[in-house]
Amino acid sequence: METRFNMGVAEPAGYKAILALDSYVEGNPVPQLQKEMIRIRASQINGCAYCVNMHTNDARKHGEIEQRIHLMSVWREAGDIFTGEEQLILEMTEQITLISQHGLSDRLYDKAIELMGKEKTAQVIMTIITINVWNRIGVALKMQPKL
Repeated sequence: METRFNMGVAEPAGYKAILALDSYVEGNPVPQLQKEMIRIRASQINGCAYCVNMHTNDARKHGEIEQRIHLMSVWREAGDIFTGEEQLILEMTEQITLISQHGLSDRLYDKAIELMGKEKTAQVIMTIITINVWNRIGVALKMQPKL
């Protein structure tokens, strides 16, 4: 599979806008490992090998262990490997990434507000939205991981 054009070169203004959104997400107070969990899980769902590779490497750099990285795709079956808040974030990532199936359920939204508050819930949603934008670029342009 051959990589297609470079979005930053072909559409620099649009790419710059996405980078600004990404910069906002990087600066929000959601813990870095939670951001990487969101990025890995959304990228797995979307089939973006480039992003899965990038964000598993980033998660390792921030102290994530191999076992948890390997178990993110099956987090429901992983017992207490993930905290309650992490499980909430992973489920939100799935529901928002697969938004056309049923949206973000009222049950999950209410739980997020109860456990994280409106501000952190909004920041988590923005993180999920942002990685989904990157995934769509990566998949559409057949971006390949660098080893």
